[in-house]
Amino acid sequence: MATTTDISKPFFALAGLANDGWSKEDEATATCFCGAVQLAFPTQGPGYIGTFVCNCSDCHKITASMFATNFTVLDTHLKHLRGRDNLTKFGPQAQTVASGKGMANYFCSTCGTLMYRVGEAFPGMSILRLGTIDDFHLHETKMRPTVEYFVESRVGWLKGVEGIKQVEGFPSL
Repeated sequence: MATTTDISKPFFALAGLANDGWSKEDEATATCFCGAVQLAFPTQGPGYIGTFVCNCSDCHKITASMFATNFTVLDTHLKHLRGRDNLTKFGPQAQTVASGKGMANYFCSTCGTLMYRVGEAFPGMSILRLGTIDDFHLHETKMRPTVEYFVESRVGWLKGVEGIKQVEGFPSL
């Protein structure tokens, strides 16, 4: 028999080596797997832009998966709580990015977790990974994706996310 979970309360799963993540009404933390890097970000405006699923070929490769779940925040609202000096930058490179504009990736240099991406096509904002959010209930509530991009690149055996907008490509590219 399935258990009903109250998603209105924070839930910090046993995932990764850090155990000091938190969430408040309008802000939460994202931590890499080893715990060396931790960010704080807004979970609503101002500063929070939105959450989306991406099926582009870059997201396939950079996540070693068939899609990525991302959220975007303004750089002015993204706080590096610890580990900024532990981030390794890869890029910018534009060869594989759909816009043809440069994109740089910031990884934890200890465990390899991709913490965020920044790109010329998205000035003043960072694209973070939903899976780094410490409060797992935010994935089902405030941070639930509202749109899926590059649906033409989605593998045939994976159905689209039910109930959200489906978009070919990315509108600002």
